[in-house]
Amino acid sequence: MSCNLKSGVALVMALVIMGMMGSLSESKCEFEAIFNFGDSNSDTGGFWAAFPAQGPPYGMTYFKKPSGRASDGRLIIDFLAEAIGVPFLSPYLQSIGSNFRHGANFATLASTVLQPYTSLFVSGVSPFYLAIQLNQLKQLNFLTHQPHSHRGGTKLPHHSVLKKSLYVFYIGQNDFTGNLAAIGIKGVQQYLPDVVDQIAYAIKEINGMGGRTFMVLNIAPIGCYPAFLEELPHDESDVDQFGCLISYNNAVVEYNTMLKDTLFQVKKQLSNADVIYVDIHSVMLELFQHPTHHGLRHGPTACCGVEGNKHKFNPKVFCGNTKVLDGRNVTAQACSDPHNYVSWDGIHATEAANKIVTEAILSGSYFDPPFDFHKFCDIQPIG
Repeated sequence: MSCNLKSGVALVMALVIMGMMGSLSESKCEFEAIFNFGDSNSDTGGFWAAFPAQGPPYGMTYFKKPSGRASDGRLIIDFLAEAIGVPFLSPYLQSIGSNFRHGANFATLASTVLQPYTSLFVSGVSPFYLAIQLNQLKQLNFLTHQPHSHRGGTKLPHHSVLKKSLYVFYIGQNDFTGNLAAIGIKGVQQYLPDVVDQIAYAIKEINGMGGRTFMVLNIAPIGCYPAFLEELPHDESDVDQFGCLISYNNAVVEYNTMLKDTLFQVKKQLSNADVIYVDIHSVMLELFQHPTHHGLRHGPTACCGVEGNKHKFNPKVFCGNTKVLDGRNVTAQACSDPHNYVSWDGIHATEAANKIVTEAILSGSYFDPPFDFHKFCDIQPIG
């Protein structure tokens, strides 16, 4: 190779590297970490760290193995992390391999906002309800202020990060659905004000610790979930043209309105904070009603389940499990094309649906009050 050619190649390489460095230096985000509070919709492995048992086909799409997520791949909280340029959140309960420098995930599968008065082994409700998750954040905050907490290879966030973080709440669905079959909509509605009050209390507590930006995701239309379509009592007059349950979806809308009004009051009380209501309900409802408009094919039908009904959900055999029914082995298997489904296992969303919801969130069109994400972050593309 001639000297001139070598010099030319070197110059091009230098320009490329300088361009990359320039773009990296220009990339910024005021949120240095995310702290998440939630249930199975945003659990990145907390429940399975405490009770390790998750198996295939969970995680099949992105991680290619079970990852502690109740989906075939990434969740909304994963895509949000990608978008602001921080690593996937380590579960607070996971002792091996966790890194909390850019936040922590306190969510666990089956968590509620209100304190459960039953055991996990009796009813399946997680003991890590919202107040416990809040206390875990307080403990983490305490540790960051201890001498020597940032020496060597510690993987705790610097205490200043807590003021530069995004606090996400995606919790409340289990409070709503846990007793629906037993006490009905009217019974559940009696304690829903306590649910929103506890979310408001948690926000105020975190604000007192320095938290300034809060995103609270509302509840998705559970009347379109394959599991509830099979399990909840209803008659055909309660099913709309899209195959969803009218009364249950209306009840969710009432709860979401209550949540929105409560957050508005919290925002008025916290003049130094952004308290943002995030309407993922509208996005999920649109996906269930018109999946083909968004590159999907199947609405209220599970990808992973048992054939036998139009919703592909059998409450006796959950995704990945095998049981003897009517004298034969029955396995709840995954479809080969989860990217065409809204629902993964009848209760949780697919990675494809989660990505669409996250893109809608990042557009800013589903925030109340309006919040310009791009003002605070150079949003990174999500893959």
